[in-house]
Amino acid sequence: MDLELGPLKPEPVELIVGLACFFLMIWLLGRKVLPRIERVQAERRDATEGRLERAEELNAEADRTYEAYRKVLADARHEAALIRQEAAEQGAALIAAAREEGLRERDRLVSEAHAQISVDQALAAVTLRHDVGELAVELAGRVVGESVSAVAAERATVARFFDEH
Repeated sequence: MDLELGPLKPEPVELIVGLACFFLMIWLLGRKVLPRIERVQAERRDATEGRLERAEELNAEADRTYEAYRKVLADARHEAALIRQEAAEQGAALIAAAREEGLRERDRLVSEAHAQISVDQALAAVTLRHDVGELAVELAGRVVGESVSAVAAERATVARFFDEH
């Protein structure tokens, strides 16, 4: 055995073959394996960052949609309040108009009723005078014992009596 050779002094052929294998492995790793590893890592990074970017885009879109929804909702509430106010004003105007029409109708009916009462009162007075006159003439005829209707009609006694009183 050669003492000069050992773990610290390898054989030159083994050293050259080992170095050649080592450099061949480094070259293969650098040309084939490492680019694949880097490509897979890049794809994963892009997928992760892409998902994050898409999530941020979706979140921003959701925020824009939410703000648009809130604006539309606020506009709808404002419009509903305007419609309610307009309806209340129209209702108050309709009530006032109906009240006015009711008051006019009431006044018209009261006027017609007063006129009808006046006419009925005059007719009743005329009818009452006539009936009272006939009864008075008939009663006077019974008291006297003979008919006084011809004398009363000729002298217009009953009409004169009512005119005086």
